[in-house]
Amino acid sequence: MSWRGVLFDLDGTLADTLDLILQSFRYTMRQHLGSDPSTDAFLASMGKPLPIQLYDYARSETERLAMRDTYVAYQRRIHDEMVTSFPGAVSVVRTLRQRGTRVGIVTSKGHRIGRRTIEVCGLHDDIEHVVFGDQVEQPKPHPEPVLKALDALSLSDDPGSVLFVGDSPHDVRAGRLAGTKTAAVGWGPIDRRVLEAEQPDFFVHDLKDVLAVTPSG
Repeated sequence: MSWRGVLFDLDGTLADTLDLILQSFRYTMRQHLGSDPSTDAFLASMGKPLPIQLYDYARSETERLAMRDTYVAYQRRIHDEMVTSFPGAVSVVRTLRQRGTRVGIVTSKGHRIGRRTIEVCGLHDDIEHVVFGDQVEQPKPHPEPVLKALDALSLSDDPGSVLFVGDSPHDVRAGRLAGTKTAAVGWGPIDRRVLEAEQPDFFVHDLKDVLAVTPSG
């Protein structure tokens, strides 16, 4: 049996953006706080939209918005030279499409930088639909982004035939709440024990493992 649909998170799942994210975070903190705070809490919030992540660091709403603008501007400046796809990303997506599987992306990234990431990774011709973080009212871990992707790909009638692949507990929770099966990846920055606590249906160690996972387990 094959999946009717496979949905992927973007950062940390298909796109290797960790160095970009951390460099942008540290630059932003130095500009606004004059120091480099620990990245642990920031990494733990991966999977949430950037404006929400910054709540833990800004001392006011005005500063939070200024931090967001600084982060976004700096990230755009260094983006293309620091982003690449994880090994196998393009071939796995193409193989899924050849099998007749619907393929989409559900990301907390905004549409402008998110589209650029998809293009730099060479995925733009093979992804059928993308739900960006600024296109929903309630981002992951709420199921709304996943539900929107299911609806766009005509998969809402049977979410259990769809696999959602992501690197954060927010991805696993959003997929489960939307009724999909879930796969946590082993190459992201989140500790495996944190991911296992969300009880994903599968744990994959390589993108090619996605091709071997089936609805029957």
